[in-house]
Amino acid sequence: MYRLYKLSALLLAVLLLFCSCKGGKDPSGSADSGNADTPSASSEENITSSEESGSSHTDYDPSGKYALNENKEAIIDDVTFYTEKDTSDNARVFYEIFTCSFSDSNGDGTGDLRGIINRFDYLNDGDPDSGTSLGIEGIWLTPIFKSPSYHKYDVTDFYTIDPVFGTLEDLQELADLCERRNVKLILDLPINHTSLRCQWYKNFMTAHQQEDSSDLYYDFYSWYHEGEEHRNVAWTKVANTSDYVECNFYDGMPELNYDNEAVRQEMLKVAQYWLDQGVDGFRFDAAKYIYYGEESRNADFWIWYMDELKSYAPDIYTVAEVWDADSITDGYYPALNCFNFTVSQVTGLIAKTAKNSPVKNYTDYVASYIERIKGLNEDALYVPFIANHDTDRAAGFLTEASGEIKMAANLYLLGPGSPFIYYGEEMGLRGSRGSENTDANRRLAMVWGDDDTIRDPEGSTYKSQTKNSVKEQLENGYSLLTYYKRLIMIRKANPEIARGTYTSLNLKTGKTGGFISEYEGKKVAVIHNPSEDPADLNLADIGDGSFTTLAAYIGLGEATFIASDGGTTLHLEPQTSGVLR
Repeated sequence: MYRLYKLSALLLAVLLLFCSCKGGKDPSGSADSGNADTPSASSEENITSSEESGSSHTDYDPSGKYALNENKEAIIDDVTFYTEKDTSDNARVFYEIFTCSFSDSNGDGTGDLRGIINRFDYLNDGDPDSGTSLGIEGIWLTPIFKSPSYHKYDVTDFYTIDPVFGTLEDLQELADLCERRNVKLILDLPINHTSLRCQWYKNFMTAHQQEDSSDLYYDFYSWYHEGEEHRNVAWTKVANTSDYVECNFYDGMPELNYDNEAVRQEMLKVAQYWLDQGVDGFRFDAAKYIYYGEESRNADFWIWYMDELKSYAPDIYTVAEVWDADSITDGYYPALNCFNFTVSQVTGLIAKTAKNSPVKNYTDYVASYIERIKGLNEDALYVPFIANHDTDRAAGFLTEASGEIKMAANLYLLGPGSPFIYYGEEMGLRGSRGSENTDANRRLAMVWGDDDTIRDPEGSTYKSQTKNSVKEQLENGYSLLTYYKRLIMIRKANPEIARGTYTSLNLKTGKTGGFISEYEGKKVAVIHNPSEDPADLNLADIGDGSFTTLAAYIGLGEATFIASDGGTTLHLEPQTSGVLR
C-alpha cells in the first residue's frame, strides 16, 4: 500500500511538471487543499506578472508547485495565515549556529559574525510569509569569546570577541539586525570554567605558587591542598605547587569557585556587559557543573543568578544545558528553562515516534512534561531539539529517503514551546563522532554551494557529507530545505500550535495521534500519521468535534476531508501531518 502511495506521488509530480510548463499551478500543494472555507491564494496574488517583471514567462521549481524568484529560489505561496504574523513572546523557533562552521566572509576558512549577517536573508528576511527564507525567530551562537580552541568553550577573555569571528561592532550590527526582524539573539555562555590561558587563572596560579592567600584570585577557582579532604570530581595539579584545581571536562578547563562572592559578581558583570551590547539572553553551557554532583546547590545558584539577571533585564531569554534525566532538570526549572534531552537524539521520543511508534506515547509525555514544569515555574517552556553540536547529526539516524526526518521535524516544530534547530539540519547536513571520537565531525561546514570559503573545523575527519547544497535545495520544491521552510510557515500561520493549553488526544486509530492546543479562545488540532498506512478519522471523534477547517497539511502524502452520511472524515496519508481549526 505504501509503495502505491509513493508511485502515485511520483506520477503526480510528473503531471505537475508538465502543467508547470504551461504556466499552471499545483492545487494539491495548498495548505487548504480540499477545504472550500479556506481557498489557496491565486497565482495572480503571489506571482509577479510578466508585465511587472519584464519577463515573458514565470519559471517554476522542478516540482511545478512554486514559482522561482530572481534568485532562483522557490517561493512558498500555499500557506494561509490565520492571525498576526509576528510574535513578541518566547514560543519561537531557534537556530543554533556553530559560529566557526556557518559562513566565512573574509576568505580565511572560518565562519564569522559578518558571514552570519551576510546570510541573514536565508535565516529570516523580515517577512513571515515571503516564502523564501527559513523563517527562524531566534539564533543561538556558540561561544564567540576569545579562546585558543576552535570551539571557544575554553574562554581566555569573557569581555572580548575572538578576532577570528570579527569585532564588537559586527556583533552590535548583528544584534540590531535581529531586533529589526524580530529575531532573538542569545550567546552561549560557559560560566563554569575558563581556559588555563585566562588571566584569572594565571593570577590564581601565581597566588598559589607564592602562597599568597590574600590575593584576590587565590580562591577564584575550586581547589584543594594535597592531603586535604576533597570532593570526588576530576582534579589537575596546579603547576609548581602542592595544590589541585578542579577540571571536570579536561585539564585545560579549570572550574571557577562559586563559593567566592567575587566570582559570582564577576560573572554577573560578564552577562550584563553582553546584554548591554544588544543580545537578548544566553544559553548556559554545562549548567550542572557549577557544583558538580550537588544538584541542590546548583539549583540554588541558578535561582540567585537568574533573579539578579532578571532584575537587570526583565525580558531576558535563557535556556540551560542540563544533560540529564527529567528528574534532574526539574530541579533547575524554578530558575530557568532547560533543553529536553529525553526527546532528543537517536534514542529520544521524537526519533522513536518518527520511526513509526504510536504518536500518543509522545504527546502524552509532552502533556505530562508541560504540566509538571508549569507547576515549577509558570513561565516555563518546553525546549525540544533533535540534535546539537555535542551529538551526532539527525541526518545520520533519521534519513530523508525514509521520510523519517520530515516526520521528526513535524513532531517537534508543529508543537509547543521553543524548539531548536541545529544549523544544517534543515538541508540534511551530516556528521557523527564515529570511530575517530572527535566532536569536530558533528560541527562540519555548512554546504552553501556558492563561493563561500567556509571549511570544516580542525580535527574533523568525516568525509560523507551531503552533496545537495543550500543553493540547489532553495530552487527545488521537493527539497528538505523547502520542507523546513514551509513547516515553520505553518507553525507561524497557526500560532495556537506553539502556545496555549496542550491536550494529548486519544484517537484509538493505529499509530496516528496528536494534540489540541487552545489559545486566546481559539483551538487547533495537530494530527500526525507516522505509519506506512493511511489513517481515516471522523472529525466528530477529534476533541469535542468542533474542527471544521483543514488549515494545512505537510508530509510525504496529502490530507483531505471526505464527506459521507456518517459525517466528515479526515483522510491522512502515510507519514503526513494535518492542522485542523
